[in-house]
Amino acid sequence: MSRLAPDSWKLLYFQRIKDLIDNYQPDLLYTDGGIPFGDYGYRLVSHYYNVVRTGVYTSKTKKDCETGTCALDIERGIANEILPEPWQTDTCIGNWHYKKGIQYKTPKTVIDMLCDIVSRNGNLMLNFPLPNSGMPDADEFKVLDGITQWMSVNGEGIFGTRPWKVSGNATVPAAGQMGFNERNRKDLTASDVRFTRKGSTLYAFVMGWPGKEASIPTLALGGRLDVGKIRNVELLGHKGKVTFTQDEGALKVQMPPEKPSDFAITLKIVGA
Repeated sequence: MSRLAPDSWKLLYFQRIKDLIDNYQPDLLYTDGGIPFGDYGYRLVSHYYNVVRTGVYTSKTKKDCETGTCALDIERGIANEILPEPWQTDTCIGNWHYKKGIQYKTPKTVIDMLCDIVSRNGNLMLNFPLPNSGMPDADEFKVLDGITQWMSVNGEGIFGTRPWKVSGNATVPAAGQMGFNERNRKDLTASDVRFTRKGSTLYAFVMGWPGKEASIPTLALGGRLDVGKIRNVELLGHKGKVTFTQDEGALKVQMPPEKPSDFAITLKIVGA
């Protein structure tokens, strides 16, 4: 397509996006594909970084991102492992454009995806398609409310975090296609755990309510990950202390009678 476009059109594209950059300094500049139009596209990316020095340009072409030019964007999909460089998923709770009667992703599905993505060094860009009123419909608000309530309790384990030694244990997808692989996902359960870290603090997302006890074999003392002695465990959203034990078999944490949030719970761990 880019080879067929005349230079006059490529120049018009360059000028219009340059005008957007100069006037609005967007934190994120997203292209639905690779960097377009050869030198015109590279000049535009260069101009963007000169103007918005902390901005991020994304591309869906892996080769574009190999030298740090941009962040890889995976449409409606999740990387199968921790990628060495930050990346992004772009997806939607329904169709990309608003359609009445569509079945939306549940808050549970979105939170499962979010924890998977962040544990693998990624970012989630989530679209809510709007009707012509510009206001989300009632079902969209229910999805948004569920996500918001969960984030208000567990966001500490998401914002400003980085991957740990492994992304998690159990039900990690096999290697294969990354883009458009979300449709085959099954809901994660209490046997599934995802990890993030912030400095010396480790966050373990138990992806379902474990009942009386959460058991995490990945955080057993020693083992192949050389996990150290855990000094303290907190349950985000729970005001009291939790009791825990750690041995060569697993980290085991006793749960309070009531769960602090739906979908997944977050253990804040010091010492691993």
